[in-house]
Amino acid sequence: MARLYIRASDAYAQGRFDETNALLFKVKKFPPAIMLRAKAEYFSGNLENAENFCRRLIKKRPSSFEANFYLAMILREKGDISGAIKLTEAMLSDNPNDIRTLRLASNLAGESGKIDEAAAFLDRAESLSAESAMVLLDRARLRWTAGRGQEALDDLSRARAMLPWDTPLQKSILNLENRIKEALQ
Repeated sequence: MARLYIRASDAYAQGRFDETNALLFKVKKFPPAIMLRAKAEYFSGNLENAENFCRRLIKKRPSSFEANFYLAMILREKGDISGAIKLTEAMLSDNPNDIRTLRLASNLAGESGKIDEAAAFLDRAESLSAESAMVLLDRARLRWTAGRGQEALDDLSRARAMLPWDTPLQKSILNLENRIKEALQ
C-alpha cells in the first residue's frame, strides 16, 4: 500500500492526475490515498468525483482538515457559496490561524460583497506571516552554520519581505544578514 501511495504521490506532484487516479483505483480505505484522489480529480476539473472522495473521507474522518478545505473550494466552484462559507467558518472555529482557510474565507466574503470582512480575514492572515518569517529565519541559521551562506541570505531576504518594518524580528534578521555578509567578504 505504501509503495503504491508513494508512486501515486510522485505522479500527482508531476501533474499526472489521470495516472494518480489509475494507480489508486483499487484503494478504498487508506485515507491519504482517498485525499490524493480527491485532489487529482479536483485539479483535473472533475468536481463531482472530487466532491465524492472528499465526502467519503469526511465520513470516515470528520476532522480531516484537507478534505474539508477542498470540499469548501469545490462547493465554491460549484456556486454553493453559502455551503462553502458554512464549512469555512467551521474550519476557522477549529483553527482560526490557518492562512489558507483565512484566504478562502476572504475570497468568499469578497464574492458575497462583504469587502470589510474580506479585508479583515486578509489582515488576520497577514498578521500570521511573522510565523512564516520565523521559519525562514530558523532555516537561514541552519544554512549559515552548514556553510551555505548565500542560501541563508536568500532565506533572510524572503523573511524580511514578509514582515512590516516595525517588528522586533526585523532586527534579528538584519543582524544575521550583516554577520553573514561580513563573513562572505
